[in-house]
Amino acid sequence: MLAAVAAGPLSSQTDPALARARRILRAAPLVDGHNDLPFVIREDGKAPSDVEAYDLRRKSTGDTDLGRLAQGQVGAQFWSVYIPGEIKDSGYARVQLEQIDIARRVIERYPERLRLATTAAEVNAAFRAGRVGSLLGMEGGHAIENSLGALRIFHRLGVRYMTLTHNVTLDWADAALDTPKHNGLTAFGKEVVREMNRLGMIVDISHVSPKVMHDVLDVGASPVMFSHSSAKALTNHPRNVPDDVLRRLKGNGGVVMVTFIPRFVSQAVADWTTEVDALTKGNPSLVDAKRIRAEYARTNPPPVATLKDVADHIEHVRTVAGIDHVGIGSDYYGSPDMPQGLEDVSKFPELFAELIRRGWTDADLTKLAGQNILRVLRKNEIVARRLQRERPPSTATIDKLDRNPKISDR
Repeated sequence: MLAAVAAGPLSSQTDPALARARRILRAAPLVDGHNDLPFVIREDGKAPSDVEAYDLRRKSTGDTDLGRLAQGQVGAQFWSVYIPGEIKDSGYARVQLEQIDIARRVIERYPERLRLATTAAEVNAAFRAGRVGSLLGMEGGHAIENSLGALRIFHRLGVRYMTLTHNVTLDWADAALDTPKHNGLTAFGKEVVREMNRLGMIVDISHVSPKVMHDVLDVGASPVMFSHSSAKALTNHPRNVPDDVLRRLKGNGGVVMVTFIPRFVSQAVADWTTEVDALTKGNPSLVDAKRIRAEYARTNPPPVATLKDVADHIEHVRTVAGIDHVGIGSDYYGSPDMPQGLEDVSKFPELFAELIRRGWTDADLTKLAGQNILRVLRKNEIVARRLQRERPPSTATIDKLDRNPKISDR
């Protein structure tokens, strides 16, 4: 029995670092920047889009349920209302509305544990009441269908950040994982940023090209966020943040919410994934792609990312950008395999315990947990109030600002 205890994970009773981490998270809200649960519910094989059937009061087969949110001491969550940018047969805006509906129904179904939040003050109030403050984040500007009016309506429905692109380059912004077409933001893309600032919707620059990152920092009046990205200097993946952008966050006030996705935090995993992608290039069927991947894995076992890799990225962001500019953006449900030690939402305290062992202070950990991103949200609210006094809603269109726009992602 003693051997089993020694070999297994330490409890907070036997691990002072974990006990200290739990004390910190009881006093200050842990705000996670990204969780794809609403899309998982939409795509559920047994009961797609059925919020009632996906019972979060029971242990789910995936990353997230109410019990494990409590174990992980999650104080607030940005629920991603993601829709694929590759949709061809239906309007983006309609599907986006459906995803917002799913997320809001999830929040409403569990009032004893979840509470809708649209401001920093509401997040703090929910935390004091023992609820997970639940915010909405749109992943991909394709959802607005080149319409600032649609952007404003999504804000009225509670969306508090928008990732400018997902994996598809838009008519007005280049994506990190697609062919660039605009050398950053177009004139209309810059107007999207300005209107988001006027609304108080945080501009999220995960998923965009480095040039778009710089354009946003040049144009924007409010602090930005990376809702789920890590450090490119440690893992050379296009989804990660270069050091020259990290350095600019000091002037902007923004936050990089470090993600847990293995190929973004481990160079070995990124390299292995690149090798497999090369083998499956040429658009084989899904069945063929899975077979090729399985065969390759038998002779080339995939590397494993760990909690320590994630901690390394957090420390790098702190070193380059500063302690005021780092947060947590797990992207649970964003990968079938999460790092060893961070398998689900119950594991957040273990990450904080690791940082405690590395010498982090309580004050620094409180900033990482949620103080930094709540400051960003609060500053966006303040700037929005000023901008709304100074100018009316923008009536700009992509036809007026960008010549002969070509609908490239529809």
